[in-house]
Amino acid sequence: MSSHSERSLYTRANWPIAAAMINFPGILPDGSSVQDQQAEEWATTLEEVADAGFTEVDPTDSWLRVADLSPDRLDEFLGVVEDKGLTIPGISTSRKNLVDPEKGADNLAYAHRVIDTAARIGAQSVCFGLFGPLTPAQQKALWFWTVAGEKNPDDPEVWNLAVARIRELGDHAADAGLEVALEMYEDTYIGTADGAVRMVEEVDRPNVGICADLGNLVRLHRPVEHWWSMVEKIAPYARYWHVKNYTRTEDGTTGSIVTAPAPLEFGVINYRNAIKKVLEHGFNSPFLCEHYGGDGLSISATNRTYLQRILPRERVGSRVHHG
Repeated sequence: MSSHSERSLYTRANWPIAAAMINFPGILPDGSSVQDQQAEEWATTLEEVADAGFTEVDPTDSWLRVADLSPDRLDEFLGVVEDKGLTIPGISTSRKNLVDPEKGADNLAYAHRVIDTAARIGAQSVCFGLFGPLTPAQQKALWFWTVAGEKNPDDPEVWNLAVARIRELGDHAADAGLEVALEMYEDTYIGTADGAVRMVEEVDRPNVGICADLGNLVRLHRPVEHWWSMVEKIAPYARYWHVKNYTRTEDGTTGSIVTAPAPLEFGVINYRNAIKKVLEHGFNSPFLCEHYGGDGLSISATNRTYLQRILPRERVGSRVHHG
Protein backbone atom coordinates (compact mmCIF):
# COMPACT_ATOMS: atom_id res chain seq x y z
CA MET A 1 0.00 0.00 0.00
CA SER A 2 1.27 3.48 -0.80
CA SER A 3 1.66 5.71 2.22
CA HIS A 4 -0.61 8.57 3.17
CA SER A 5 2.12 11.09 2.34
CA GLU A 6 3.04 9.98 -1.16
CA ARG A 7 0.43 8.66 -3.57
CA SER A 8 -0.23 8.91 -7.28
CA LEU A 9 -2.60 11.76 -8.04
CA TYR A 10 -6.18 10.76 -8.76
CA THR A 11 -8.11 11.95 -11.79
CA ARG A 12 -11.78 11.62 -12.67
CA ALA A 13 -10.98 8.26 -14.30
CA ASN A 14 -9.92 6.58 -11.07
CA TRP A 15 -10.98 8.81 -8.16
CA PRO A 16 -12.48 6.65 -5.40
CA ILE A 17 -16.03 7.84 -4.74
CA ALA A 18 -17.76 5.64 -2.20
CA ALA A 19 -21.35 5.09 -1.20
CA ALA A 20 -22.08 5.63 2.47
CA MET A 21 -24.28 2.99 4.06
CA ILE A 22 -26.26 5.50 6.13
CA ASN A 23 -29.35 4.70 4.07
CA PHE A 24 -29.37 1.13 5.37
CA PRO A 25 -30.29 0.49 9.02
CA GLY A 26 -28.02 -1.49 11.32
CA ILE A 27 -31.04 -2.94 13.10
CA LEU A 28 -33.60 -4.64 10.89
CA PRO A 29 -37.41 -4.51 11.29
CA ASP A 30 -37.43 -7.89 13.03
CA GLY A 31 -34.97 -6.60 15.63
CA SER A 32 -31.99 -8.53 14.30
CA SER A 33 -28.64 -6.89 13.63
CA VAL A 34 -26.78 -6.54 10.33
CA GLN A 35 -23.75 -7.54 12.41
CA ASP A 36 -25.21 -11.06 12.66
CA GLN A 37 -26.44 -11.44 9.08
CA GLN A 38 -25.28 -14.22 6.80
CA ALA A 39 -22.96 -13.36 3.93
CA GLU A 40 -25.84 -13.88 1.49
CA GLU A 41 -27.84 -11.17 3.26
CA TRP A 42 -24.91 -8.73 3.14
CA ALA A 43 -24.64 -9.56 -0.55
CA THR A 44 -28.27 -8.61 -1.17
CA THR A 45 -27.68 -5.16 0.32
CA LEU A 46 -24.35 -4.54 -1.40
CA GLU A 47 -25.87 -5.57 -4.71
CA GLU A 48 -28.12 -2.51 -4.43
CA VAL A 49 -25.02 -0.36 -4.01
CA ALA A 50 -23.37 -1.90 -7.06
CA ASP A 51 -26.58 -1.64 -9.08
CA ALA A 52 -26.66 2.09 -8.28
CA GLY A 53 -23.37 2.37 -10.16
CA PHE A 54 -20.90 2.49 -7.30
CA THR A 55 -17.56 0.72 -7.45
CA GLU A 56 -16.55 1.80 -3.92
CA VAL A 57 -18.33 1.54 -0.60
CA ASP A 58 -17.67 2.69 2.96
CA PRO A 59 -19.27 0.13 5.30
CA THR A 60 -20.13 2.97 7.73
CA ASP A 61 -20.52 1.54 11.22
CA SER A 62 -24.10 2.71 11.65
CA TRP A 63 -24.75 -0.21 9.27
CA LEU A 64 -21.95 -2.70 10.00
CA ARG A 65 -19.03 -2.53 12.41
CA VAL A 66 -16.45 -4.28 10.27
CA ALA A 67 -13.85 -3.64 12.98
CA ASP A 68 -15.85 -5.87 15.34
CA LEU A 69 -16.16 -8.83 12.97
CA SER A 70 -14.11 -11.92 13.75
CA PRO A 71 -11.30 -12.64 11.26
CA ASP A 72 -13.38 -15.33 9.58
CA ARG A 73 -16.44 -13.11 9.35
CA LEU A 74 -14.35 -10.22 8.01
CA ASP A 75 -13.03 -12.51 5.31
CA GLU A 76 -16.63 -13.46 4.50
CA PHE A 77 -17.59 -9.81 4.21
CA LEU A 78 -14.59 -8.93 2.06
CA GLY A 79 -15.48 -11.84 -0.21
CA VAL A 80 -18.95 -10.37 -0.69
CA VAL A 81 -17.50 -6.91 -1.38
CA GLU A 82 -15.16 -8.31 -4.01
CA ASP A 83 -17.87 -10.45 -5.56
CA LYS A 84 -20.02 -7.34 -6.07
CA GLY A 85 -17.16 -5.53 -7.80
CA LEU A 86 -16.65 -3.11 -4.91
CA THR A 87 -13.62 -1.84 -3.01
CA ILE A 88 -13.37 -0.02 0.34
CA PRO A 89 -11.26 3.17 0.18
CA GLY A 90 -12.16 4.30 3.70
CA ILE A 91 -13.99 3.41 6.90
CA SER A 92 -16.08 6.01 8.70
CA THR A 93 -17.26 5.89 12.28
CA SER A 94 -20.54 7.47 13.30
CA ARG A 95 -21.41 8.92 16.70
CA LYS A 96 -18.44 7.31 18.46
CA ASN A 97 -17.36 10.44 20.37
CA LEU A 98 -13.71 10.03 21.31
CA VAL A 99 -14.16 12.17 24.44
CA ASP A 100 -17.57 10.94 25.57
CA PRO A 101 -17.49 11.13 29.39
CA GLU A 102 -18.73 7.54 29.75
CA LYS A 103 -17.78 5.75 26.53
CA GLY A 104 -14.79 7.76 25.33
CA ALA A 105 -12.19 5.15 26.32
CA ASP A 106 -14.21 2.38 24.68
CA ASN A 107 -14.66 4.52 21.56
CA LEU A 108 -10.90 5.13 21.44
CA ALA A 109 -10.19 1.40 21.66
CA TYR A 110 -12.74 0.81 18.92
CA ALA A 111 -11.08 3.49 16.75
CA HIS A 112 -7.79 1.61 17.04
CA ARG A 113 -9.56 -1.54 15.81
CA VAL A 114 -10.95 0.47 12.90
CA ILE A 115 -7.41 1.49 11.95
CA ASP A 116 -6.20 -2.11 12.10
CA THR A 117 -9.14 -3.24 9.99
CA ALA A 118 -8.69 -0.45 7.44
CA ALA A 119 -5.06 -1.46 7.02
CA ARG A 120 -6.06 -5.11 6.69
CA ILE A 121 -8.51 -4.39 3.85
CA GLY A 122 -6.26 -1.97 1.97
CA ALA A 123 -8.18 1.25 2.66
CA GLN A 124 -6.59 4.69 2.44
CA SER A 125 -8.59 6.59 5.05
CA VAL A 126 -10.37 6.41 8.37
CA CYS A 127 -12.78 9.01 9.70
CA PHE A 128 -13.45 9.81 13.36
CA GLY A 129 -15.54 12.40 15.17
CA LEU A 130 -16.39 14.02 18.48
CA PHE A 131 -20.19 13.79 18.16
CA GLY A 132 -22.39 11.41 20.11
CA PRO A 133 -25.62 9.47 19.66
CA LEU A 134 -28.84 11.20 18.71
CA THR A 135 -30.94 12.33 21.65
CA PRO A 136 -34.51 11.01 22.02
CA ALA A 137 -35.83 14.37 20.77
CA GLN A 138 -33.60 14.20 17.70
CA GLN A 139 -34.76 10.67 16.99
CA LYS A 140 -38.38 11.87 16.93
CA ALA A 141 -37.74 14.83 14.61
CA LEU A 142 -38.26 14.65 10.86
CA TRP A 143 -34.74 16.08 10.41
CA PHE A 144 -32.57 15.41 13.46
CA TRP A 145 -30.37 18.46 12.83
CA THR A 146 -33.28 20.80 13.60
CA VAL A 147 -33.07 19.75 17.27
CA ALA A 148 -30.05 20.55 19.45
CA GLY A 149 -27.94 17.54 20.38
CA GLU A 150 -25.01 16.83 22.64
CA LYS A 151 -22.21 19.38 22.88
CA ASN A 152 -18.51 19.10 23.65
CA PRO A 153 -17.90 20.91 26.96
CA ASP A 154 -16.12 24.26 27.16
CA ASP A 155 -13.36 22.63 29.17
CA PRO A 156 -9.63 22.89 28.34
CA GLU A 157 -8.97 19.50 29.92
CA VAL A 158 -11.44 17.77 27.62
CA TRP A 159 -10.05 19.66 24.62
CA ASN A 160 -6.55 18.51 25.54
CA LEU A 161 -7.85 14.95 25.93
CA ALA A 162 -9.29 15.14 22.42
CA VAL A 163 -5.94 16.36 21.08
CA ALA A 164 -4.08 13.56 22.86
CA ARG A 165 -6.43 10.82 21.69
CA ILE A 166 -6.48 12.04 18.09
CA ARG A 167 -2.69 12.29 18.12
CA GLU A 168 -2.53 8.70 19.39
CA LEU A 169 -4.81 7.55 16.58
CA GLY A 170 -2.83 9.57 14.07
CA ASP A 171 0.41 7.86 15.07
CA HIS A 172 -1.20 4.42 14.83
CA ALA A 173 -2.68 5.28 11.45
CA ALA A 174 0.66 6.58 10.17
CA ASP A 175 2.33 3.30 11.11
CA ALA A 176 -0.41 1.56 9.10
CA GLY A 177 -0.03 3.88 6.09
CA LEU A 178 -3.43 5.53 6.61
CA GLU A 179 -4.75 9.07 6.78
CA VAL A 180 -7.15 10.26 9.49
CA ALA A 181 -10.01 12.65 8.72
CA LEU A 182 -11.81 14.44 11.56
CA GLU A 183 -15.47 14.96 10.73
CA MET A 184 -16.84 18.46 11.16
CA TYR A 185 -20.06 18.39 13.17
CA GLU A 186 -21.92 21.11 15.01
CA ASP A 187 -21.28 21.86 18.67
CA THR A 188 -18.07 19.83 18.75
CA TYR A 189 -14.50 21.09 18.95
CA ILE A 190 -14.33 20.57 15.18
CA GLY A 191 -17.77 22.05 14.56
CA THR A 192 -16.46 25.23 12.94
CA ALA A 193 -13.71 25.84 10.41
CA ASP A 194 -11.63 27.70 12.98
CA GLY A 195 -12.09 24.94 15.56
CA ALA A 196 -11.22 22.21 13.08
CA VAL A 197 -8.07 24.01 11.92
CA ARG A 198 -7.01 24.66 15.51
CA MET A 199 -7.50 20.97 16.34
CA VAL A 200 -5.44 19.58 13.46
CA GLU A 201 -2.71 22.14 14.08
CA GLU A 202 -2.50 21.17 17.75
CA VAL A 203 -2.56 17.46 16.92
CA ASP A 204 0.31 18.26 14.53
CA ARG A 205 0.47 15.03 12.57
CA PRO A 206 0.86 15.23 8.77
CA ASN A 207 -1.56 12.36 8.14
CA VAL A 208 -4.34 13.91 10.29
CA GLY A 209 -6.66 16.34 8.53
CA ILE A 210 -10.25 17.49 8.24
CA CYS A 211 -13.28 15.74 6.83
CA ALA A 212 -14.91 18.88 5.44
CA ASP A 213 -18.48 17.68 5.87
CA LEU A 214 -19.89 21.17 5.41
CA GLY A 215 -23.34 19.75 4.82
CA ASN A 216 -23.45 19.00 8.54
CA LEU A 217 -23.22 22.75 9.17
CA VAL A 218 -25.12 24.48 6.36
CA ARG A 219 -28.22 22.42 7.21
CA LEU A 220 -28.52 23.95 10.69
CA HIS A 221 -31.46 26.25 11.39
CA ARG A 222 -29.16 28.86 12.89
CA PRO A 223 -26.55 31.31 11.63
CA VAL A 224 -23.41 29.61 10.33
CA GLU A 225 -20.24 30.81 8.65
CA HIS A 226 -20.54 31.09 4.86
CA TRP A 227 -19.55 27.82 3.22
CA TRP A 228 -16.89 29.49 1.05
CA SER A 229 -15.19 31.10 4.03
CA MET A 230 -15.04 27.66 5.64
CA VAL A 231 -13.62 26.07 2.48
CA GLU A 232 -10.84 28.65 2.29
CA LYS A 233 -9.78 27.89 5.87
CA ILE A 234 -10.06 24.12 5.63
CA ALA A 235 -8.61 23.53 2.16
CA PRO A 236 -4.97 22.98 3.22
CA TYR A 237 -6.06 20.28 5.69
CA ALA A 238 -8.74 18.43 3.70
CA ARG A 239 -8.71 14.64 3.80
CA TYR A 240 -11.38 11.94 3.27
CA TRP A 241 -14.35 14.09 2.27
CA HIS A 242 -17.97 13.34 3.14
CA VAL A 243 -20.03 15.26 0.57
CA LYS A 244 -23.70 16.16 0.74
CA ASN A 245 -25.65 19.34 0.11
CA TYR A 246 -28.70 21.27 1.28
CA THR A 247 -30.87 24.12 0.16
CA ARG A 248 -30.72 26.97 2.66
CA THR A 249 -33.00 29.97 2.86
CA GLU A 250 -32.36 32.84 5.28
CA ASP A 251 -34.94 35.55 5.84
CA GLY A 252 -33.13 38.65 7.05
CA THR A 253 -36.37 40.36 8.07
CA THR A 254 -37.56 37.64 10.45
CA GLY A 255 -34.37 35.71 11.15
CA SER A 256 -35.99 32.47 10.04
CA ILE A 257 -33.74 29.82 8.46
CA VAL A 258 -35.01 26.78 6.60
CA THR A 259 -32.95 23.98 5.05
CA ALA A 260 -33.62 20.72 3.24
CA PRO A 261 -31.44 17.99 1.69
CA ALA A 262 -30.54 18.48 -1.98
CA PRO A 263 -28.38 16.75 -4.60
CA LEU A 264 -24.81 18.06 -4.68
CA GLU A 265 -25.25 20.27 -7.74
CA PHE A 266 -28.48 21.89 -6.53
CA GLY A 267 -27.64 22.89 -2.96
CA VAL A 268 -26.15 26.03 -1.45
CA ILE A 269 -22.55 24.71 -1.45
CA ASN A 270 -20.91 25.09 -4.86
CA TYR A 271 -18.90 21.87 -4.95
CA ARG A 272 -17.34 22.75 -8.30
CA ASN A 273 -15.61 25.72 -6.67
CA ALA A 274 -14.98 23.96 -3.36
CA ILE A 275 -13.19 21.09 -5.07
CA LYS A 276 -11.08 23.45 -7.16
CA LYS A 277 -9.95 25.14 -3.97
CA VAL A 278 -8.90 21.96 -2.16
CA LEU A 279 -7.16 20.69 -5.29
CA GLU A 280 -4.95 23.78 -5.15
CA HIS A 281 -3.63 22.35 -1.88
CA GLY A 282 -3.02 18.85 -3.24
CA PHE A 283 -6.21 17.13 -2.04
CA ASN A 284 -5.88 13.47 -3.02
CA SER A 285 -8.31 11.57 -0.81
CA PRO A 286 -11.48 9.58 -1.48
CA PHE A 287 -14.95 11.10 -1.51
CA LEU A 288 -17.93 9.65 0.35
CA CYS A 289 -21.42 10.38 -0.98
CA GLU A 290 -24.15 10.78 1.65
CA HIS A 291 -27.76 11.88 1.44
CA TYR A 292 -30.62 11.89 3.94
CA GLY A 293 -34.23 11.58 2.88
CA GLY A 294 -35.99 9.92 -0.03
CA ASP A 295 -33.97 7.37 -1.99
CA GLY A 296 -30.67 8.43 -0.50
CA LEU A 297 -28.69 5.76 -2.34
CA SER A 298 -29.93 6.85 -5.76
CA ILE A 299 -29.31 10.53 -5.00
CA SER A 300 -25.83 9.62 -3.80
CA ALA A 301 -25.31 7.83 -7.12
CA THR A 302 -26.40 10.98 -8.96
CA ASN A 303 -23.89 12.87 -6.84
CA ARG A 304 -21.17 10.42 -7.84
CA THR A 305 -21.88 11.11 -11.51
CA TYR A 306 -21.74 14.85 -10.84
CA LEU A 307 -18.36 14.53 -9.10
CA GLN A 308 -16.93 12.52 -11.97
CA ARG A 309 -18.09 15.23 -14.35
CA ILE A 310 -16.33 18.07 -12.52
CA LEU A 311 -13.16 16.34 -11.30
CA PRO A 312 -10.05 17.04 -13.40
CA ARG A 313 -9.24 14.84 -16.38
CA GLU A 314 -5.53 15.35 -15.71
CA ARG A 315 -3.41 16.76 -12.89
CA VAL A 316 0.00 18.37 -13.04
CA GLY A 317 2.68 16.18 -11.51
CA SER A 318 2.43 12.52 -10.61
CA ARG A 319 2.43 12.49 -6.83
CA VAL A 320 1.21 14.54 -3.89
CA HIS A 321 2.92 15.07 -0.57
CA HIS A 322 1.18 16.29 2.58
CA GLY A 323 2.94 17.54 5.65
